[in-house]
Parts: sequence; structure tokens; C-alpha cells
Amino acid sequence: MSSQSTLADDDLFGEAAAEMREEVESHLADARAELPDPDDVWTAEADNVLGVLNALKSALDVDDAEEHFRQAKKTFIVGQRADAFDDPDSLEEEVESVEELLASIADAEEIVGDLTGTMPQLRSQLQDAADAGPDADADSDADTDSGASDDDADEDSTADDS
Repeated sequence: MSSQSTLADDDLFGEAAAEMREEVESHLADARAELPDPDDVWTAEADNVLGVLNALKSALDVDDAEEHFRQAKKTFIVGQRADAFDDPDSLEEEVESVEELLASIADAEEIVGDLTGTMPQLRSQLQDAADAGPDADADSDADTDSGASDDDADEDSTADDS
């Protein structure tokens, strides 16, 4: 009788392992489906850089994909530790592939976030520099040059007088 229960346990374990693999693959497929559309990340219509950055930041939102990936990885880890998968390497490669892609997107999102905060500040600094820059310098140079011209004219007339 114990051999029958062992056989039934092995069958149940095999079914559970197959279900776990299907669950991992399903969550990975759902995670991939929730990834940003490549065209949304590549093209943007906006009036300025800040608009482009905000559109890109929105396009890089992967919260739903991350949740599906989390479920896939959780199930994969349990199945891997239980030595439940017939071919764990191929499944592990799929998990790692999605994980690397999500990490790349997170890096890009962080960079875009930094730029979104930096660009308005940079524009303001450049505007301040432009306001205080060439026009302001040209006005003060014109005042200085006109004073120097008058002095040169005075010297020239004095030289002619002698």
C-alpha cells in the first residue's frame, strides 16, 4: 500500500511542478505584455524637452510588469528550491532576461527623472546668464568705449594743436 501512495505522491508532485512552471511562464508573459511599447519610448510629441521627458517618464512606467515579474520569480524560486522543474535552466534564463530588462527600464526611468528635474533648472540658469550676459556687457562696454573715444579724440586734437 505504501508503494501506491508513493506513486500517487510522485504523480501529484509532477502535476504541481507542471502547474508551477505554467504559472511562472504565465506571469512572465503577463510581465512582457505590460512592458512599454517600443514606439512610445522612442517617439514623442511635445512642445519642449520637458514635455518629451514627461512623456518618456510616463511611457517607462512598469509597475504592472514588475508585479507580474515578482509573482513569476516567487513561484520560480519555490519550484527551483523544491527541485520541481525538469528543465530549470531554460526557465531561469527567461526569468533573468525579464529581470535584466526591468532593471534597464528602471535605470532609464531614473535618468529621465533626473533630467526632468535638471532641465528646468538648467534653462533658468541659462536664461539668467543670457539676461546678464552679452546685452548687459555690451551696454557697459559701449559706455566704456564712448569714454575712451572721447579721450582719444581729445588727445588727437591736442596733438594737432602742437
